[in-house]
Amino acid sequence: MITTRLIAAAVAATFVMGTGAAFAAATEKSAASMECSKQADAKGLHGKERKKFREHCKQEMMHSNTMKPEEKK
Repeated sequence: MITTRLIAAAVAATFVMGTGAAFAAATEKSAASMECSKQADAKGLHGKERKKFREHCKQEMMHSNTMKPEEKK
């Protein structure tokens, strides 16, 4: 009976930890997305040009966030 509760608690903890990591990644992505949208608005981009700009912008922002400080030089 205690073993079953321990297993259930371990499964629940694993699920919660996985959800937290996914939430953190989503928050970082949405911040980059919002910043790129602001830049696209400032440039007056619409349609395909806006979509292409935002995709490139988000890739650049994600790449710059994952680089080590010594690589950013």
